[in-house]
Amino acid sequence: MEKGITPAAAGIENLSWNVVGQTYVPKLLSTNAFVWHATLPADTFVPPHIHPTQDEWIFMLEGNLEVEFLGDVHKAGPGDTVRMPMGEAHGIFNRSGKEATCVFGVAPARKLFDLFIQLDGVTDPAELVRLSAMHEVDFLPPPDAA
Repeated sequence: MEKGITPAAAGIENLSWNVVGQTYVPKLLSTNAFVWHATLPADTFVPPHIHPTQDEWIFMLEGNLEVEFLGDVHKAGPGDTVRMPMGEAHGIFNRSGKEATCVFGVAPARKLFDLFIQLDGVTDPAELVRLSAMHEVDFLPPPDAA
């Protein structure tokens, strides 16, 4: 990690990504951790997935999110910290009707920064799943239609 300040209105190297309709702005990157600011518009989500090599967390700034651990739903609001241990399937949903902002982090960083570079603007779900699997993020198959 390089010493210094990442300004509030900017990301590392002025990067910003559109990942599944959400805006991710990288704030810190080292071998040990990767941290990004996220803006999640209403009705956006990250489908259930597993990080087999990373712990992940979310610190909520504004708005509300629901985090599902295989059907077990937890609601998070401003000031809350969501903990998602490595190997635990989780999905992240903004069902609040309003934008949510938060700070995400993973440890260790592994390949997630590179994944977000690859996913910027990807809209095809099959391509998202393929690229993610190559970067140590495994999406769960969608539930069977009833």
